[in-house]
Amino acid sequence: MPRCTPITHGSAQTVSRTRTYDAIVLGAGAAGLFCAGRAAQAGLSVLVLDHARAPAEKVRISGGGRCNFTNLETVPERFISANPHFAKSALARYTPSDFLALMAAHGLTWHEKTLGQLFCDQRSGAIIAMLLAELEKGGGALRLQTPIRDIAHADARFRVETDAETFETGQLVVATGGLSIPKMGASGFAYELAERFGHALVTPRPALVPFTVEGRLKEEFAALAGVAAPVRAQAQGPAFTEAMLFTHRGLSGPAMLQVSSYWREGERVAIDFFAGEDGAQALKALKEEFPMRSLAGALETRLPRRLVDYLAGRGLVQSGGRLAETSHGELERVAASLSAFAVTPSGTEGWRTAEVTAGGIGTDGLSSKTMESRHVPGLHFIGECVDVTGWLGGYNFQWAWASAAACAAALESSR
Repeated sequence: MPRCTPITHGSAQTVSRTRTYDAIVLGAGAAGLFCAGRAAQAGLSVLVLDHARAPAEKVRISGGGRCNFTNLETVPERFISANPHFAKSALARYTPSDFLALMAAHGLTWHEKTLGQLFCDQRSGAIIAMLLAELEKGGGALRLQTPIRDIAHADARFRVETDAETFETGQLVVATGGLSIPKMGASGFAYELAERFGHALVTPRPALVPFTVEGRLKEEFAALAGVAAPVRAQAQGPAFTEAMLFTHRGLSGPAMLQVSSYWREGERVAIDFFAGEDGAQALKALKEEFPMRSLAGALETRLPRRLVDYLAGRGLVQSGGRLAETSHGELERVAASLSAFAVTPSGTEGWRTAEVTAGGIGTDGLSSKTMESRHVPGLHFIGECVDVTGWLGGYNFQWAWASAAACAAALESSR
């Protein structure tokens, strides 16, 4: 059994002693474990603390248990931040290829699905085991079910008080994540600590999250629940061409999750049912191929029948007559309507189903090279708690690895 096996504490005890480490990492998620493992192997004594019962729960559930651990198409432009340049340094210094090399060294294999998304063949548990093995290799310690009672800072030292012990360090790394998926223990701990030490926040909000609708639209979409179609969708940010899924609450699927990271309350979401194709040309091609069918009947070769019936019921698609008798002008009108379909969501499903947190600890107060606080030397923030949010498809894990690697390098140089 590895030396970093979690140590479970019972009821609260009177603090009886203080243990000192070169670095203490708060949070046993992807970023925290990765940073701790690299720092430990660089020769630092490292302790990881977490209140959870098991490490890296978000890694465990990622990608349906396969862990979409990175994306081959990682570029800074696919990350959202109040400072779009902040992530560039860390992402350039630790790339997807670097993480693949680590996986290969542990005998793990992977496959690409679509759009550069890489998944672990051995399932997510293998990624977690790798992170723990890296921590063990450096002699790092991991304690779970260890809530933090207080953190004090004086004379360039941090005192971390738990129920059973007090720990001291000159380097404190906060990797406790954001607010997404509270049932897994997510909390605002990192934000509260950051503000306490003088850091500003970019208001956290749910990202990569399904949309909700209200009223008649909710009834209509509920009747379509389970129907999926390729679309091109856009709010105020870039357009995404992926699948959209109707749900009992509203709209989901990769296209909507991507758009949600850019969407703001009250905005419309534009939906193109031709997924970026020239709609008029597509309908004219259907006319040539299926001249004896109705427009609705021909469209069923491109879109699910229930969706076509819905669009016809809204008067956007003709359900009668033959395409051979439909003018090009009418086809162009229909194409324009289906290319510019729009929905104004009432909101999102919120933190309960959001995959990540957008916003967070403002990057103006952090070094992009070391993740260290500009206000408090020795204090670092990495991973999801920082105002850097990636697209759907492994980007947020790559930010976890990259920000953790940058921090670990800084810890090593501070010895």
